[in-house]
This record gives sequence, structure tokens and C-alpha cells, in this order.
Amino acid sequence: MKKGRKYVEASKLVDKNKLYSASEAIQLIKQTSTTKFDSTVDFAMKLNVDPKKADQQLRGSFVLPHGTGKSKRILVIAKGSLAEEAKKAGAEFVGDTDMIEKIQKENWFDFDVIVATPDMMPELGKIGKILGPKGLMPNPKTNTVTPNPAKAVEDINKGMVEFRTDSFGNIHGILGKSSFDETALKENLEYVVTSISKMKPSTVKGKFITSITVSTTMGPGIKVDQNSFDI
Repeated sequence: MKKGRKYVEASKLVDKNKLYSASEAIQLIKQTSTTKFDSTVDFAMKLNVDPKKADQQLRGSFVLPHGTGKSKRILVIAKGSLAEEAKKAGAEFVGDTDMIEKIQKENWFDFDVIVATPDMMPELGKIGKILGPKGLMPNPKTNTVTPNPAKAVEDINKGMVEFRTDSFGNIHGILGKSSFDETALKENLEYVVTSISKMKPSTVKGKFITSITVSTTMGPGIKVDQNSFDI
């Protein structure tokens, strides 16, 4: 696939064989953002895990110190006062079986994330075949199944990032926007790396994180030196 001129120019700034310090990597992120719009900054981490083993499949969520810069449309499946509190907290859509039916009958997906209370999960489970392939099924590990949906809504709006290991043992996620200042991006990156490092399964021997890469939308990957982090 032929790369665009801007990508080629940006790539010249990056030495593919070099490990950059966290500060250098974030400086390069700012310099290699090639889009006219405010690019998303992403991270990718390769982990020394075997995703076929249940205890080495990592899944969870964390709230970035400076958020993601992206707003999400949140659907909350809850009843009574919990539904009211979620609405006050900023959920765009709130309901119970009516919303589940809307998804099922109208193929309605005008939302980015679903938060549900535990009592609603049996009902949601009935449309698991619709939600699962789209990655929309709530999960207790990512705090999207919770007895306190209002808190989950607040966390998502603050900048909650969900993550899970893919079939190759990689984790991908958002660090923020290229318009963020360097300190905010660096602190978000440090938070991600230290949070993931603490999740090392006891069955993994040796080095846990084998590589860390950051990039912008349509920008080149920049390898980050692990020695930059207190892990």
C-alpha cells in the first residue's frame, strides 16, 4: 500500500530502530501528526502472555489522568433511582427492557458504550449475539456492569479506557489527542504503562511488557524505551 507524502515526510523524523524516551516519543508524536483534524494518539503494547491461557487474558479499564479528549455516547440499562442518577451523571440514553427491544427490533446503535446494572444482565444476555460481535457487551472487568452506573458514566466521561489482550497478546488503546500538551500525553502514557505492569499474571516468567509503541492517526509508530518508566 502506497503511503501518502505527509506520512513519508513524518516517517523520516522517526528512527525505526531506536527506542525513544517517553519525553522524546511524545515530542515526536506532536511533530508527526499529519492530519488537518485533531488526531487521536494511540498506544500499543506487546505483552509476554499466552492469550490461550485464561489467566493470561488481560481485560479491564482505567481512567486516564487527563482524559482521552473523546466524548462517548453512553447507554445505561437500569431501573428506578439508579436510572435517574445515571441520567443526571450524563448518560445520553437511559432505559431498561425498552432499550433492549429497540436494539433488537430497530437495529439501533446510536451509542458507543453500554453500562448495565447486574440485575439487567439476564435481559441483556438475550441479545448477546447482537452486542458481542460489536464489542458492546458490558463486562464487570471493565466496570460496565456495576451496581453504581452513575459512577461508571462519570468515569467514562472523564476518560475511561477499556482494554483487552488480542489473540497475539497485544493491548491497544487511546492516550489522548495530538492537541494535548506534552505533559498531559506523557502523564497519560506513564499511567497506562504502570497500570498494565501491575497486572502481570503470576504465571508469566521473565519480562512482562516486551514493547511499547505510540502513534497518531495515520502517523508512524514510535517505539518507547521501557526504562523511561518506573516499573
